[in-house]
Amino acid sequence: MRFPNPFKRKPKSSQILAQSQAISTLQDLIAPAGLEINTNFLKLGNKYCSTIFILTYPNYLASNWFSSIINLDESFNISIFFHPLSINKVLRDLRKKSAEIQAQLSIEADKGLVRNPLLEAALNNVEKLRDTIQQGSEKLFEVGVYVTFFANNKEELIKIESKIKNILEQQSIYAKPTIFREFEGMESSLPLGLDRLLLTTPLNSQPASTLFPFSSLDLSENKGILYGVNLHNNSLIIFDRFVLPNANMVVFAQTGAGKSYAIKLEILRSLLLRTNVLIIDPENEYEYLADSIGGSYFKISVASDDNINPFELPQVKEEETGEEVFRNHILNLIGLIKLMLGGLSPQEELLLDRAIVQTYASRDIFPKNMAEKKNLPLMEDLENVLKNTEGGGDLAAKLYKFTKGSYSGFLNQPSNININNRLVIFGVRELEEELRPIAMYVVLNYIWTMVKKDLRKRIVIIDEGWWLLRHEESASFLFGLVKRARKYYMGVTFITQDIEDALKSPYGKPLITNSALALLLRQSPANIDIIGKALNLTEQEKTILLQSSVGTGLFFAEDKHAAIQIIASYAEDQIITSNPAQLIDIKKAKEEFKKE
Repeated sequence: MRFPNPFKRKPKSSQILAQSQAISTLQDLIAPAGLEINTNFLKLGNKYCSTIFILTYPNYLASNWFSSIINLDESFNISIFFHPLSINKVLRDLRKKSAEIQAQLSIEADKGLVRNPLLEAALNNVEKLRDTIQQGSEKLFEVGVYVTFFANNKEELIKIESKIKNILEQQSIYAKPTIFREFEGMESSLPLGLDRLLLTTPLNSQPASTLFPFSSLDLSENKGILYGVNLHNNSLIIFDRFVLPNANMVVFAQTGAGKSYAIKLEILRSLLLRTNVLIIDPENEYEYLADSIGGSYFKISVASDDNINPFELPQVKEEETGEEVFRNHILNLIGLIKLMLGGLSPQEELLLDRAIVQTYASRDIFPKNMAEKKNLPLMEDLENVLKNTEGGGDLAAKLYKFTKGSYSGFLNQPSNININNRLVIFGVRELEEELRPIAMYVVLNYIWTMVKKDLRKRIVIIDEGWWLLRHEESASFLFGLVKRARKYYMGVTFITQDIEDALKSPYGKPLITNSALALLLRQSPANIDIIGKALNLTEQEKTILLQSSVGTGLFFAEDKHAAIQIIASYAEDQIITSNPAQLIDIKKAKEEFKKE
């Protein structure tokens, strides 16, 4: 028992008055300036609001169906009321209903009418419900669901109401506005626990449970790699990109947001699951990774000893014909030369098509025997054929700088690269800007040619992919690769820091829509609306991308979205870091270790 403290001083009346005035002032601050009640809406200060209630449900409700309403990017309040019903009364009513249906069936049978499937199904449902309630496995509730939504004007209010109704009606659920009872509707949707409307529908436990809205997105699978921590519920995002309709991924982030760090982490963990990884590296960001874990790093440049011959021939699969593969390969070569020469006229393109076929024929290579030949032509062989072809002199002159001129060491050598290592990186930083897209095209074409010869689980990572989207030929080739990658057990990861440049290309948007995965890290305010429109982001998701710290952002797997934090172990961090200070410390530690 608690006794009053005789020594405690009672508050003076002036103190009580001051407290009441303070509370009154606080209420005034929170409350709107005024409330205007109309037939089908309320006006709260400068905001408009209206309430709808769910009237009828279908025979079957799927679990989590209500999430489509909860996840709408609109301002609204939702209240769900469960009013338990007396079991005795429910059983009494169900028994009466069962008798009525049976009587109706008997009357129709006596009249010789055809059986009524609707009445038979209704009787079956009533009897099943009676059994489950009698056994205690089900209960019955009067359920009221009220949604109060807000808008800046009446037109917007009507649009939101229509949007909510359409979503519900797609699931055979129908709602109605609380006409003439808008104020009670607003009160019922406030967190006061008051059902002022009492507009309910009877539901038993199982369908009523599907209304439970507090579900968080789970991206944890039984297999795959750890991408990060789900910031919505602190669960782990463990995912296998190869179980999706395609294994492609796009990565958009500002400089310094942690995109290279996240991708290197995925590389390390994918290698543990025996996935081969090939990378096009424009800034030598992955060279230290290759050195650390024994990967192959090839420098593609004019003076490099690492060479790729664009005339490498692809493998012919069982389901393909030699003519088909050969023709596609020639089209890829034409695309490359158009990129090298800055475009071709239709006449030049036709001339080049014939010249490439003749170049292979000069080495006795034809569609029927292409898989058997090893003595492949070079770019200078094409130049010689063009020189001896009527009208081909100009094209041959343009190819000169790539065969004997300043770029002769770039594309005019036999291939001496082996991509059988589990991690293969192609560095193109040493090339001039005008040659980078050409080199990236050549590397991609070479990878595609080798991939078709040997079917393995592979990830191809294209960093700073906007270089390829700047030109029609390379963008078209990249898009074709992304579309066909799944067939060859391959996923393509496209990375860029400037989404605006990527979306300027007609292939930018299709590239995104053909990627089942997306990783978005911190974005600049200038790009947020562009990326929001391209990926249909909500306002909340845009805010996350603007305010996210390094290594945090959004992870998309088809229609599943989750806020993610990229976390690496200490050992992983030492391998994948791009922080210059850390790299200097690691280098010093290695030198000291060697001295010891």
